[in-house]
Amino acid sequence: MGSKNTICLWYDGTALDAATFYAKTFPDSAVGTILRAPGDYPSGKQGDVLTVEFTVMGIPCLGLNGGPAFKHSEAFSFQVATDDQAETDRLWNAIVGNGGQESECGWCKDKWGLSWQITPRILVTAINDLDQAAAKRAFDAMMDMKKIDIAVIEAAWRG
Repeated sequence: MGSKNTICLWYDGTALDAATFYAKTFPDSAVGTILRAPGDYPSGKQGDVLTVEFTVMGIPCLGLNGGPAFKHSEAFSFQVATDDQAETDRLWNAIVGNGGQESECGWCKDKWGLSWQITPRILVTAINDLDQAAAKRAFDAMMDMKKIDIAVIEAAWRG
């Protein structure tokens, strides 16, 4: 383990699948050390994947195959800042199209239940505008969306 602080994410036997998907989908992401059980244990066999070290956009993570006891929730999510609609679409479609599900306001879940916020930078700029009326228009437009549509946000922001 290289980092002093690592996010540990609990999976039900699918940590390696999730880490591999993240590494293929997000820039600056990779699968690292895979720790396999050196012998049989009460809920598994020798050779089963116990943990997977991986990075997601430079953030060190550890996937723990802890079993079915705990599920991911919206209390934890990755927020991904995107630069344009093409990047927003690519990431959203990769997550949702791989067994995930859409949610509201730029949120979606991957097939493992982990929440993602695919957030175009222009959205954050718009809703932080010092012109409160413009910020509210952009915010109100976002509230009706699942995947963020940058053109609609920009049009609402401009009025």
